[in-house]
Amino acid sequence: MADSQNRRIAAARRLQRCLAGRVETADRLGPVTRVAGVDVGFEEGGQTARAAAVVLAWPGLETLETAIAREPVRLPYIPGLLSFREVPVIAAALGRLSAPPDLIVCDGQGIAHPRRLGVASHLGLRLGIPTIGVAKSRLIGEHGPVPEERGGRAALTDGDEVIGAVVRTRTGVRPVYVSPGHRVGLETAVAWTLALAPRYRLPETTRRADAAASGKRIREAFPP
Repeated sequence: MADSQNRRIAAARRLQRCLAGRVETADRLGPVTRVAGVDVGFEEGGQTARAAAVVLAWPGLETLETAIAREPVRLPYIPGLLSFREVPVIAAALGRLSAPPDLIVCDGQGIAHPRRLGVASHLGLRLGIPTIGVAKSRLIGEHGPVPEERGGRAALTDGDEVIGAVVRTRTGVRPVYVSPGHRVGLETAVAWTLALAPRYRLPETTRRADAAASGKRIREAFPP
């Protein structure tokens, strides 16, 4: 059993390296009027994955629609391979929307990943939709001090490569880790992250998708 799982892990890592070469980190997105957040929760003791896709209107940030999908969990949690666990059920939830979004913001990494294929990059590549990764914590990379004011940022680097930005979305509050997913450049990813987080630390896309994935109710927050 252990040998079988080790072979699966090695194969998944090889596939990540292959797919990473197809990820686009320059802007290639059209007009955005529908921006989606996606998140995954787990039910039945972790045996079932529940994905939520929540579409917000841009620029008003009103919730337009929500879709939920459930699928059996086919892979245990393995650091660095989260996308293989989550992307299939996220894609299923997005497929239940009345129309695809113009941009997807993922609660996770884009290219800020050891093999440059976090969940946002993997999802964007699979669906051919522009994506951004906005993570609550760092997976890899180093950065300097982040200015305390909203909009303050520091480069996230892995060796000589810039793989993202550490961005302060609220003054004096812990920053988030932003990286391109697919078809979105870093500067655009940072700009969208700030635009979608007018009041709270996390983008509204992430807050509402997290609530839908976990069955919670939250108050929608709009700019003052």
